[in-house]
Amino acid sequence: MNISFESKLPDDVTSIFAIMSKLASETNAINLGQGFPNFDCADELKDKIEHYLRAGKNQYCPMPGLLDLRKVLATKVNTAYGSSVNPESEITISAGATQAISNIITAFVKPNDEVIIVEPAYDSYKPGIELCGGLVVPYVLKAPEFLIDWDKFNELIGERTRMIIINTPHNPVGKTLKAKDMKALESLVQGKNIIVLSDEVYEHLIYDGQEHQSALRYPRLFEQCVAVYSFGKTFHSTGWKLGYSIAPEYITKEIRKIHQWNVFSVNSFLQYALADYMTDPKPYLGLGQFYQEKRDYFNAAMEGSKLRAIPCEGTYFQLFDYSEISDENDLDFAKRLTREYGVASIPVSPFYADRSDGKVLRFCFAKTKDVLSQSAENLSKI
Repeated sequence: MNISFESKLPDDVTSIFAIMSKLASETNAINLGQGFPNFDCADELKDKIEHYLRAGKNQYCPMPGLLDLRKVLATKVNTAYGSSVNPESEITISAGATQAISNIITAFVKPNDEVIIVEPAYDSYKPGIELCGGLVVPYVLKAPEFLIDWDKFNELIGERTRMIIINTPHNPVGKTLKAKDMKALESLVQGKNIIVLSDEVYEHLIYDGQEHQSALRYPRLFEQCVAVYSFGKTFHSTGWKLGYSIAPEYITKEIRKIHQWNVFSVNSFLQYALADYMTDPKPYLGLGQFYQEKRDYFNAAMEGSKLRAIPCEGTYFQLFDYSEISDENDLDFAKRLTREYGVASIPVSPFYADRSDGKVLRFCFAKTKDVLSQSAENLSKI
């Protein structure tokens, strides 16, 4: 006999990433759907990991993370964004950026609190909010511009608004928030009892000479903000599940209350290796040019296809509009491309709560040139 209970996520469905990756595997298709590189991290970093593993750095780290690593990160954000951050009280190492996001939502969102998210949205935001009894309030971006009208955004803010989640560079659309956007947001939340969660995991993947407009650049905004980052995205190693959050001390205290009771601390030898490796900023400062070359190579190879590229300003995702090719919904079209043309992508509609279908697919270009070339060749046959 099964016991009776009420599901905390009654509408939860299978992740689109699981669906498309399974189909790619079954059809032996090239998988440009799930967002991870098909190349490895630097040999120097792997050597440092092996060194610290063999040196016995295999026991618990301090709950907030290795202090040496937090000091390196404090120097990094001070240099990059002009933000003076206290490594002891304002930086917390997490088991991936998604765990950091979960910590933050759990720490501040209570039943019936409202959280504004920008859709299409990374798929962990909504269930994380709902598990806390919060209410999701979407601001919906429209293809192909995907721009925020801050006057309309302001209309969503009410007495019950507890949190606003932004994502720049934005997954899945590849757009970035500009200085004017950050200043508008800073003005909107000023004097309001609202936490801003700034998801910045693709901070170094910015193209065409732009600068990443981190929330850390804006002192008044940072007073009520927490920013989230990912080592896995930066060092081509998503399987490490290692990230961190940065917030003022009074916010960090609440985040750590949650962090200590779910994972307490995260793996030690990676933290030692990264603290050592990141003393030289060149490997991550060159990421923008590295991935821009991949974006440009893929888009040039795709010029012979009927898919229309939507400009990508950041991340390692490229959107393509297929509205001139087919009237199929994006999930059906993505599945057909996988089966008939051997390339898997991700439809964008699952990133919207209402499954809004803009006839757009997302392709990951964090791949070697041979994979990108073969993918473009296949897709140009449509």
